[in-house]
Formats: sequence, C-alpha cells, structure tokens
Amino acid sequence: MRRALLLAACLALPAPSPGAEELPVRAVTLSNAGLAEILRGGRLEPEAGISFRVPFEDVDDVLRTLVLRDPSGTVEGLRLPAQDLETEAFRGLPLRPADFENRVSLLRALRGQPVEAGGSSGRLTDAEEAEAGLRITLLTPGGLRLLVLREGEEVRLADPALAARLARAAEALAAARSAEERLLEISLRAPAAREVSLATVTGAPLWKPSWRLLLPEAAGEARLQGWAVVENRSGTDWNGVRLSLVSGNPAAYRQALYTPIRVERPELPVRAAEQVRVTADTGPRPAPPPPLPAPAAAAAPMLRSFRADAEAAPAPVAALPAARVASTAGRVAFTLPSPVSVRQGETANLPFLDAALPAERVWWVQDLQARNPLNAVRLRNASGHTLPDGLAAVFDAGGAYLGDAELRAVSPEEQRLLAFARDRDVLLSSSSSRRDRPVRAELRRGAILVLTAIQREETALAVDPRGGRGRLVVDLPRRPGATPQFSVAAEGDFGLRHEAMLEGAPVTLRFAWERELRQEVPILDSGLGDPMLLRWRDLDVEANLRRLPGGSDGLERLRALLEALPADAPGRGAVEALAAGLGEARRRLDAASAAIRQAATAEAALGRARAAAEDRTGAEREEARRRLNAASLAAERTGTAADAAWEAWQRQVAELLGRTG
Repeated sequence: MRRALLLAACLALPAPSPGAEELPVRAVTLSNAGLAEILRGGRLEPEAGISFRVPFEDVDDVLRTLVLRDPSGTVEGLRLPAQDLETEAFRGLPLRPADFENRVSLLRALRGQPVEAGGSSGRLTDAEEAEAGLRITLLTPGGLRLLVLREGEEVRLADPALAARLARAAEALAAARSAEERLLEISLRAPAAREVSLATVTGAPLWKPSWRLLLPEAAGEARLQGWAVVENRSGTDWNGVRLSLVSGNPAAYRQALYTPIRVERPELPVRAAEQVRVTADTGPRPAPPPPLPAPAAAAAPMLRSFRADAEAAPAPVAALPAARVASTAGRVAFTLPSPVSVRQGETANLPFLDAALPAERVWWVQDLQARNPLNAVRLRNASGHTLPDGLAAVFDAGGAYLGDAELRAVSPEEQRLLAFARDRDVLLSSSSSRRDRPVRAELRRGAILVLTAIQREETALAVDPRGGRGRLVVDLPRRPGATPQFSVAAEGDFGLRHEAMLEGAPVTLRFAWERELRQEVPILDSGLGDPMLLRWRDLDVEANLRRLPGGSDGLERLRALLEALPADAPGRGAVEALAAGLGEARRRLDAASAAIRQAATAEAALGRARAAAEDRTGAEREEARRRLNAASLAAERTGTAADAAWEAWQRQVAELLGRTG
C-alpha cells in the first residue's frame, strides 16, 4: 500500500512535555450566572506536569481564573498553542498547509532546498510518482541526478533550523484539525510526589431549576420538589464527580486574553524635501460672462384547571434524595449527595430538593379591571435556605395538573404568592369615584380664601364567589401623596396588598385613599384694579357688574364653598362674616347700579334738551331753554345720587378689605 512519504524531520513531531498527566475531574460547581467551576485533582510525581484540553471558547476564562494548589511544587509556566496556530506556524515557511496533502506536493513545495536522499545530496528540483516508487530530481555539483525512492527511504533536509520549523508546522497542522479545543500544559517542579489540584471557572450553560409543586386542598403543607437540568459542555467527561448547584448573583465578565491584540500607533510619513510647484503663465484671457439668472424654484412635491378525573387515588410521589445545602450571604449551593456521571455533550435532569412548605390556596387579584381572579397559593419558605428562580408545574392533592407558576428567588421564611390559573367561577367588577370635602378655611390679606379639603378617591370591587370560601388577596397601586384608608397586609413591588375572607356570598370591598389639598380662592377680582380708585363715570358698570366686589361671581362662589364647609369647620365663622359683608356689598352695588342707570338716562335727556335749545327760535326757544334747565337739574340730582350710592358701595368694600387685611 502506497503511503505519503513525509520528511524524517516532520515525522519526529514534538510530544507534550515528558510525564505530563491529565488530572481527572473531581468536582463541578454550576452557577445560575452561566459559569462552571471545574476542579481537577490527582497525584503527581516530582517531575510530572499537568495537561488538559479546553474548548476554544473557554481559553480566555481558563487563563483568567486558573488556580493551582500544590503543597510543595513550583509552577514553571503554562503554555498552549497560539490562537491562530496554523497561520503562525507557517509564517515565513516556503510551503502552505495545502502542500501537506501528499508527498509529491510537499516535496515540490521544498524545491531548491538542500536535501539528502538515497545516498546522494543536492538541491531538490522536482518530485513525481512513478511505477517503481517516488522519483525525485536533485541538482548536484556534477549535474542532475534522478533517484527512485522506495517505501521507508528518507528525504532529509540539510538545514536543521528549517527541519525544526517544519516539525512545528506539522504539529500545528495536526492540532488545527481539532480547532474547537486547545491543549494546555503546566510545567511543575517538586521534590517529591504529592496531591495536586487545579480549578478553573469558565462559561457554561445555566443549570435550570425545574420545580414540581403538589398543593394541599386548602391550607396545610405543600410538597416542593426540585430537579436541576444540567448540561456538560466542558469538553471532558464527568465520571463520578461531586456536583454542586449554586444560585447567586455574582459579577461575571469576559476578557480577550487569548486573542493577540495589537495597539494601533500613528504613522508618521517619511519626510522629504518640499516640492516646488510653479504655475505656468498662459497669458491673458477674456473676462468671464455675467452669470445667468437663477431658474425659478420647482414646487415641492406633495407628500378550572383541566383535570383527568382519576378512577383511583394516585400512588404517593416518590421521595427525592436530599442535597447538602450551604448558604452564605447572597449565595446558596446544593451539593448532590451521590457522585454524578455526565458525558461530554449530554444533558441530565438531577433531583436536588424535596421539601414540605406551609401553604394556603387563595384567590389573587392583580388587575382590578379583570373579570376573574387568579388561582394562587401562598408559600412560606421553611426550608432554611434560599430557593432559586424557576418554573413550577403545579398539581393538586389528587395529582391533577393545574398549571404553571413562576417562582422567584425566595429567602428563608419569606412568603410568596404563586399564581397558576384563572378562576372563571368567581366574578369581579369594579368602579371608581372621587370627591373633595372641605374641612378648613382661612382668610388672608386681599380677600383670598385658603380652602383646605380632603380629596377622597375610592375604588369599589364587587366579588361574587358563587359559594366559594377562602382568602382573597388584592394588590392595589400606590397613589403618591395619598394615605390608604383600608388595611394593608404588605407592601412591595406589587404596591399595597389587602386581604379579605370570602364566605360564599357576594360582597363589595371598598378601597379609599385620602390626601389633603390646599387651594387659594380669590373672592375679589383684582383684574379691574383697586376698587377704591374706580370712578363709575370711567367704567362700564353694567358690563363689569359680575366682576366688581359684591358682584354675582365672587358671592356665588363663596356661598357654594360655604355650603360644602362643615358647620364645625375651623374658619367657617370668618367665611360667614365675609359672605354677609359681600351680600351687603351686593345690595349696595345693585343700588349704585340703579342710580347710575338713572344718571345715564338723565344725562341722555340733558343732551337732547341742549340740542333742542340750540335749534329753536322765538317762543319755542324759550320753552326749549326751560326744558334744558329742568334736564340739567335732573342730571345733577341723579349724578349726585349715583355718586352717593357708588361711595356707599366703596365704603362697604373698604370695610371688607380691612376685615381681610
């Protein structure tokens, strides 16, 4: 059988360090942070080192986290192939990886190199397959020599440095055939044999808790069984290892330690003499023509659980072996009681917990707008350690599947609600209302009423349990600045939690929040200016009648507030006095308004009489003057009355302002 003829130097591939041993995996710790701590250990002889294979994607983590425990040895170093070992190994060589395909292509890639073959030496010029064997051509001092090599004969390179580099290239080519892992070697020196261990922390698939929750009929003990789904992607079989499952929240990072990183540097140009450039003179040219007018711009384009009734009571659920639990701050580890074997690439589902927890089945309302409440169970973690996150399949006491529930991490003695279905037999409906109730009033300078009111927001929840009895848990949102007027069993991310017992009959639960509000209510309209400086002759009194002190706007607002204010409310007496004063101002303002209207009528009559007197002659002129005198007297009398009525109103307003000053 014809075999590929490799160079003797290439056949002597460098082996791993003498005496290097691959220590077996003794323990594995899996974390829910996506990490795996692999502990290897064994007995090493004085001159022995350690070698082990690592998946390519885990090399960075191994370089970052490897911890070696050796009671008497000294670490001389760790080595592993380059990340791109094939490229690095062939850099500067006269051949490429493809040249190792067969002996002819390998030898032809070495043409021109001095070699020794068949008792002759010279430079290799060609190689080809022949019937008798491999025929090569050598260039010797005396000319070309043709040689036919048979199986087992060697072609030896005369350059030992090139032979060594080819050997390393062949080694790299063999290692590259398994590009998904790397061989790490640790050199140690010790005076005697001893027990050595090394630990590494690498990325790994999450171990995933899988819970089974068996509920009591109403209240009692629920049985919680925990199974862990684990996957071995470490690159090494786990044979009888101690397996620990950790739940915590560590900070975990990655860093590219295995990847060659080149720092970019600014490149400076080679300095040369500055070139002298001269623009040739081409002579004068005609002046350029004026620009054409710009074209007009174009218009823009328009643009109840499913239950299989059991015929007989199911057999009890099988017990699970208890894991050894160790808890520290923020971390809990479950160490399985028996050694575990999981081959590389396998997935296993391993039991780690079997606990009885106090439980109560409840109805749970998270959304007040929902038509039905959730079926849920309240669990208390009496296991003595934290239960990690996971999904629980929920079953009733008869073994019927009820639904799935999300279990978030539960500290010892904490209580959690787990909802697993919606109860369509219980009906809900809700409504909301809001009202303000004044409780106190205070008058301030400038006839400003400061009103303190209690705002009450209420949500009513009607519940029809249709004969069902049990506990109803209602979660309500917080309302900033408001105080709940109902009992609060707990507070958390869910808001405020209220609990009530249902006795089978429809019931309405009311949830009220109250907050104190303060509002400034101006009784007088300051938009017209100081009322003591107003002159009725400069103001359209009829148009501004509602805005003037005593006008209907302020008085009606004050009377409405007074009706809502309780009889024993602080400040009510002052508000009543202010309302009485405004009532008197209203009466006087009405009187002044009537007097002003009469004065306006008299002024209009005086104007007509004056015009008539100017247009008459003779006897008619005398009559017109008599009427003019009468109209003038009437205008003076009604104007004086209007002035008196306006001043009486202003005195009442001044008294009101003094009372509120």
